[in-house]
Amino acid sequence: MWRATIAGALAAIGMLAGPATAQSYPEKPIRLIVPFAPGGTNDIVARLAGLKLAERIGQSVVVDNRAGGSAAIGTELAARALPDGYTLLIVNINFAINPAMMSKLPYDALRDFAPITLLATSPVVLASHPSFPITSVKELIAYARANPGKLNYSTSSAGSTTHIPMELLSSMAGIRMVPIHYKGGGPAMIDLLSGRVPLGFTTILSVQQYLRSDRLRAIAVSSAKRSNALPNVPTVAESGLPGYDFSGWWGVVAPAKTPAAIVNRLSAEFAKVQHQPEMRDRLANEGAEPQTNTPEAFSGFLRAETAKWGKVAKDAGLRLE
Repeated sequence: MWRATIAGALAAIGMLAGPATAQSYPEKPIRLIVPFAPGGTNDIVARLAGLKLAERIGQSVVVDNRAGGSAAIGTELAARALPDGYTLLIVNINFAINPAMMSKLPYDALRDFAPITLLATSPVVLASHPSFPITSVKELIAYARANPGKLNYSTSSAGSTTHIPMELLSSMAGIRMVPIHYKGGGPAMIDLLSGRVPLGFTTILSVQQYLRSDRLRAIAVSSAKRSNALPNVPTVAESGLPGYDFSGWWGVVAPAKTPAAIVNRLSAEFAKVQHQPEMRDRLANEGAEPQTNTPEAFSGFLRAETAKWGKVAKDAGLRLE
């Protein structure tokens, strides 16, 4: 009898412990894993959101860059972390397309994570080194057709926001170019700025300063409409490839089985962060638009993106082993 009584008391304490833990969260710094090298847009979005989140919750948010494996290394690290709300992961299109590109992923993108919220969306811009004699998409298509397989372009990683739009362009235009994959947007930008690689898609967020100083030339933006941040730069669709449309996105997830109360708390806090005027203006000036949604809505978004871009990867024969 007394054993049953003790067991019941322990169960009651356990039931109370969950809500109490969620209410007191966070009690220590949060690690925000960015599965790319420092300096790229993934890093910029993470640091902006992390800084503002830290101000709201009263605990520091430490950005941890873990580049490599087309984002798979950092993503696996997050998947294996304790589901206690103290390890989060920045995700982008790699998260949705890697399952179709990599047959031996050490995690399940949809099963091993708890979606928290979408953070931002942005078109990417096709930029070139000033020494490259191409100023429009129409000219690029003609050049690539005349030089099949001889034109290199930079990407932050295979399957990334800077890789897939070029594959989409190549597929629609019937041309063949060679991707040079880096371990993040920062290293890719270094070679683009040096002219070692002549062109590539990159985010407006990371390229604005180089366009202003004429160290790079903007050829076109990927979205269906012109970007407010680059109003004088035509879209890919209007400058040589009708019907073209692509936008990148960033979001945040936690390891699966993170308590729902913590996931919901983080989603609510990120929503407040992303709608702060300072955050909205900073992202808008760089060509990105802050976004937020519920964990349930972000889960649906990730499933839709995984299906959409998985099909693109399979149709294009994109594989990484």
